[in-house]
Amino acid sequence: MAGSVRREAGAGEVDAAVRELLLLMPRMAGRVKRIPVPEALRSQALAPRHLSLLACLLFDGPMTVSDLAARLEVAPTTVSLMVGDLGEKGILDRREDPSDRRRRIVAIAPDRHDAIAAWLAPGAAAWRRVLTPLTPAQRRLFVDTLRAYEAAVEEERQR
Repeated sequence: MAGSVRREAGAGEVDAAVRELLLLMPRMAGRVKRIPVPEALRSQALAPRHLSLLACLLFDGPMTVSDLAARLEVAPTTVSLMVGDLGEKGILDRREDPSDRRRRIVAIAPDRHDAIAAWLAPGAAAWRRVLTPLTPAQRRLFVDTLRAYEAAVEEERQR
């Protein structure tokens, strides 16, 4: 039956967890959306995809478009478009790679670094606080579960 919730034998505990997560996930998304964009960035019309790219550059430092694409798990052309957009807005700097003049290194513009760091700090601090007490195996399980959920939602959407 289309749109119905499939139940399997012995699924009571799983169903309880599903109900809990269906209530929790929208609240989490709402809280993240309420993190205010710093004044210096408000007029820039930044989207969630920009946030991921900026987080990579903030935590891992300057890198090439190809490296960013690999970290973000998207095509290099997608990253190139985002970098171009953010470069035009003065949020990112692109410079020549000293070891290979054909490549460009992407970095957060120095005058935007503090605002971006302040914007991302609450989320990063919260993740550190909840992940630190976990063992490496528990952290891996948590991240893998979120990835699996993301993939399963996409599969369900395409059905």
